[in-house]
Amino acid sequence: MGDPWQECMDFAVVLARKAGTVVCAALKESVTVMVKSSPADLVTATDQKVEELIISSIKEKYPSHSFIGEESVAAGAGSTLTDNPTWIIDPIDGTTNFVHRFPFVAVSIGFAVNKQVEFGVVYSCVEDKMYTGMKGKGSFCNGQKLQVSGQKDITKSMILTELGSNRNPEVIKIVLSNMERLLCIPIHGIRAVGTAAVNMCLVATGGADAYYEMGIHCWDMAASSIIITEAGGVVLDATGGPFDLMSRRVIAASSREIGERIAKEMQIIALERDDTGEEH
Repeated sequence: MGDPWQECMDFAVVLARKAGTVVCAALKESVTVMVKSSPADLVTATDQKVEELIISSIKEKYPSHSFIGEESVAAGAGSTLTDNPTWIIDPIDGTTNFVHRFPFVAVSIGFAVNKQVEFGVVYSCVEDKMYTGMKGKGSFCNGQKLQVSGQKDITKSMILTELGSNRNPEVIKIVLSNMERLLCIPIHGIRAVGTAAVNMCLVATGGADAYYEMGIHCWDMAASSIIITEAGGVVLDATGGPFDLMSRRVIAASSREIGERIAKEMQIIALERDDTGEEH
């Protein structure tokens, strides 16, 4: 018997590609920018249009399924993960990149059942890279199997992170302090491409050895969390404990050794969980 969710994943790939076409077309037009929780937390009409396209298409095909979408939550919908089959959607991961035409913009579609992610699809649309991962089936980019670097020595690692959209001076101090601690280990370097989903997929390709961030949401990391683990990597909480999709923090690494070492250096930022519905 085939995987019961294979049809859903095939549909997600079709939708991600369709959404990516809309995003790439919009990149050539003028963009109307709106602000959400801070002057650095942006949304555009394209984010909303793409999410509506994805959710309406899935509702038509799978009417009994649930949804958590970034823009739906921003508009006041709940953000609670239940055992029901749930699509977790970020229509444009990297909205600030999109606004500035910086070419790392992704459509991210994760799918969870019984609160466990079954598959993930991340389409980096400007690059035309389709990342997919399914529980027990491996992860791929444009059909090529992915494998993490396997690096265990943090002094030989390159790490990805983001500065986030929170402009509270105390939060920024902690973010920069965490970067300083890692750089002084020392590590090879720190990079940021502006989208959590693509950062995590880059770890899955072996192009980077780890990614960490606090302040992101379930839609930023649902799809890519399984792409990482199916490529042989690990996802952990920022404390080094088990990963919790709704906790708003993650360490994704090529090995448990590097993941736990990053956790050891982290000063944790206190955040509301996703499922409070209060993050906006």
